[in-house]
Amino acid sequence: MKNYFKILPILFLSLFIISCDDDNDDNVCCAGSSIVDLASETESLTTLVSALQVTGLDATLSSPGAFTVLAPTNDAFDSFLTSINATSLDDIPVEVLTNVLLNHVIIGEVQSSSLTNGYASTQAVSGASGTNMSIYINTDDGVTFNGVSSVTSADVVASNGIVHIVDAVIGLPSVVTFALADPNFSSLVQALTAYDYPQSFVGLLSIPAGSAPSPFTVFAPVNSAFGSLLEELAVSSLYEIDEQTLGTVLSYHVVVGVNQVSNSLSGGMVLTTSLAQSNPNIADITFNFGDNGEGILTDNNGRTSNIIAYDVQADNGIIHAIDTVVLP
Repeated sequence: MKNYFKILPILFLSLFIISCDDDNDDNVCCAGSSIVDLASETESLTTLVSALQVTGLDATLSSPGAFTVLAPTNDAFDSFLTSINATSLDDIPVEVLTNVLLNHVIIGEVQSSSLTNGYASTQAVSGASGTNMSIYINTDDGVTFNGVSSVTSADVVASNGIVHIVDAVIGLPSVVTFALADPNFSSLVQALTAYDYPQSFVGLLSIPAGSAPSPFTVFAPVNSAFGSLLEELAVSSLYEIDEQTLGTVLSYHVVVGVNQVSNSLSGGMVLTTSLAQSNPNIADITFNFGDNGEGILTDNNGRTSNIIAYDVQADNGIIHAIDTVVLP
């Protein structure tokens, strides 16, 4: 599990030299062309070119690089504009459009065959942290990004990088985006949606950056953590846990108003959860370092949970994956 979360950042430090795919069905020509030149010569990418020109990113992606660009088609932009009730690129503030486009740019040349399930970082900047945002890559059935955009034409080589043409614009992710996209969090999603809670967890954790009560820090149990919880409680399904209890447990994994990046965690730090904010009788959780430097959370019952992945950065908060459900 630890290697799963670490492999993609390491991967994207590598540069790959590959040749053009003669079977590319988007009829792009790459020899000697920059990424912007290549897009300009491709009929299905004219809206992308317009967006790059509006934001000034055409100059960036014409520079030496190297870059990997996930290039949405014209149809992808049309669908995106419809989804945000916009009629043209002019309806999107330039700074917002710029960040959305940067969410499609990764530094370094990365061939699709070198990808594997896990997280990488885009050049988009999180509103919660001011740092680069994460992107989740899934290769179980083709290549998809953040669970919303699939590669339709891969490994188109330009003089300053590689283009993978995709079928949807990859919007700025919330913490919910990553929970839904990453199959390691499927049990967490089931728990978050098991009941019609008084406070919708999905609604809460979708609140955008800059709007209270975001940002959020979520200590997200992986599927095996929920499996162990069911054994611990002697039940066979999350639905056998009553709504109030399950909602209380979930609230104990969320810190509201803070984007707690890993390098700001310190031994003995007390983290005030959403549950503790609303119920002063519930103790906070405590962060400490283990003997080997690993991060450990201690809950109200003295139980411990290891942090097995840090800093999955969304626009409205951050996720750290844990191997045990903490209990209030």
